[in-house]
Amino acid sequence: MADWTGTDFHIGELKIQAPVVQGGMGIGISMSGLASAVAKEGGIGVISAAGVGVLSGGSGALSQDRAALRVEIAKARAKTDGVIGVNIMSALTNFEEMARTAMEEKIDIIFAGAGLPLRLPEFRPQGCRTKLVPIVSSARAADQIARWWFKRYRCIPDAFVVEGPKAGGHLGFHPEQIDDPDYRLERIIPEVVAAVRPHEKTAGRKIPVIAAGGIFTGQDIFRFLRLGASAVQMATRFVVTEECDADIRFKQAFVNCREEDIEMIKSPVGMPGRAIKNEFLQRAASGEEKPKNCPYHCIVSCRQEKGAYCITHALVNACRGDLKNGFVFIGANGSRVREITTVHRLMEELASGYQKTARLEQLPDVKENKTRLPGKETEE
Repeated sequence: MADWTGTDFHIGELKIQAPVVQGGMGIGISMSGLASAVAKEGGIGVISAAGVGVLSGGSGALSQDRAALRVEIAKARAKTDGVIGVNIMSALTNFEEMARTAMEEKIDIIFAGAGLPLRLPEFRPQGCRTKLVPIVSSARAADQIARWWFKRYRCIPDAFVVEGPKAGGHLGFHPEQIDDPDYRLERIIPEVVAAVRPHEKTAGRKIPVIAAGGIFTGQDIFRFLRLGASAVQMATRFVVTEECDADIRFKQAFVNCREEDIEMIKSPVGMPGRAIKNEFLQRAASGEEKPKNCPYHCIVSCRQEKGAYCITHALVNACRGDLKNGFVFIGANGSRVREITTVHRLMEELASGYQKTARLEQLPDVKENKTRLPGKETEE
């Protein structure tokens, strides 16, 4: 296991050795294979619940989603005793059922974003030890959820993931906010840390804040921990690992990607998203991919009659390597990926970069001039 000395943190009674949460990537990108590998390395491995029944060969019916999620959790548990989470989008039409299923399987953590998961504590049975972690994009959202949960359920979130505008996939920002300096993750993190502090007093415990979106190196991890985060969430970098559950052609799209290949798209679910340009997206933009029917209705906000394509079909095809009939979500720094590696080597690289930066921080000349800290230049 990589050397993460001095960086362990707790979510409730769960102790996490490495300050790294692997982002939940649907459909089919982060399943039991990737999640268990990250958990083995001391981080938090995350299974994505989105479309899990479709990938198992089913039609996407509720019962198949639930059964498939149980299988993925069991497979991950068989490979590691590390910390395993499930990412369940609040916008899923079967959000409640999937959350209840994950808790029945005694998953360690549920990460819930793509909307405010205001009812999530309602699904947690008495005595259940599953931690509940909302994914937010602002201090206001974090405060709103914490206040509502305490008022309605007398509980406080166990942690928060704060996702900035450099993340891949669907983004919780208006298009004009994505490149606005006021919405940089570096600005949002201290605001959220300050916003949760009063709720820590109410809860009588630490509420970790996890920074997400565009984090690429160990130096980046150090920088966000210094801003008050307890850990970071990373997704793009874990795609290009041997353990990632996607087809090799999906991973190769990241290796081949250059900065000019990344674009913002308007998803059929009504949110902006960051993806790699390809022929499928070009056809969709010109109206050539109009879906004929929708057997899933997986996202509450998706309107088949207005959508340019079925996002479930597109993402399943991409996961299986059929990029002519699908596309790839990617983070803002995804063009920096150059090779397919392993989870172990990636975690070693991140830990080494973190520790090197921590040592440099102790040097007098670096203390006097924080802007010289390695990694800072990448975000300017």
